[in-house]
Amino acid sequence: MSLRKIGLKVATIAAVSGLMGTSIAAAEEYRIAVPLQGLTAEFMQLWVKGANEHPAVVDGTVNLTVFDGRLDALTQSNHFDTIITQQFDAVIFIPVDAEAGTEPARRALEAGIPVFGSNTLVSDPSVYQAYVGSNDVVAGEVVAQTIIDQLGERKNVVVLEGPIGHSAQIQRAEGIASVVAASEGVNVLAQRTANWSRAEALALMENWLTAYPGQIDGVIAQNDEMALGAIEALRARGVSTDDVPVAGIDGIGDALVAVQEGTMSTTLQDATGQAQGAIDLALRHLVGEGYEPRSPLWETYSDSLSWNGGTESTYMIPWVPVTLDNVEELLARRN
Repeated sequence: MSLRKIGLKVATIAAVSGLMGTSIAAAEEYRIAVPLQGLTAEFMQLWVKGANEHPAVVDGTVNLTVFDGRLDALTQSNHFDTIITQQFDAVIFIPVDAEAGTEPARRALEAGIPVFGSNTLVSDPSVYQAYVGSNDVVAGEVVAQTIIDQLGERKNVVVLEGPIGHSAQIQRAEGIASVVAASEGVNVLAQRTANWSRAEALALMENWLTAYPGQIDGVIAQNDEMALGAIEALRARGVSTDDVPVAGIDGIGDALVAVQEGTMSTTLQDATGQAQGAIDLALRHLVGEGYEPRSPLWETYSDSLSWNGGTESTYMIPWVPVTLDNVEELLARRN
């Protein structure tokens, strides 16, 4: 799926406005800022699209302003200065860097603006009013085990990592390392960041194929973009993913198509659920205890995720394994 098909109209700083409907608080419009890590990757575009489809955004109860962090912690810090100056009602924060993101979030908190986390974490969760995401340690365990289960007698793997210091990179690496350590005979030939980028992963995989000719038996990628870049590099060398399996994380459009084609494995991270869950939590804080969540998220995952009055500090949305049985349905949701 091309990123263009997502159809988002988001600039460096872009307002995501409502379209129609009846507001839950007719006399009130809540201004929520979203300092986002960056808009180049499809997953973040899916997150914004999901936020835009929240009923409270559609009916104008919430006015979202999305700030493109361009994968730069200083840019995000500057965005917080703007957010504080303009006195937004709340912040939904997706940080570039776990450590660097803590101080800007604390500034907002000290200015009286509640901060809600989504998708990725800062190092000090006490700055959050609440957080909604998915367990990235589990994701790392799943992607590693998926590849290891496909290996034969030879068990040499390479690992493509996200930006160093990003909470998903840290936690997925932890999960991958734990599974590798528990798996007899598995050897990590190389492990390096490709910054969530398909292009960087392509170049890095080309280098590894040269450095380790005929030795790489599997590719563990911390996200789908990097997995897809690795697949391009393998194809260019005439190497089939039947011989060198590749797995990623997130369930972006092109990865779902690749699962259909049998060229990779992935696990879906619910971008829409994370976005809409964060909006519901922000509204619970702003409206008060009478607020009832409006996102379908809570019904979709009712067996494993409870709203519980919107008073919990952390909400974890489960991962969805992508299989040949559900991939067509998942793709249909993107159209």
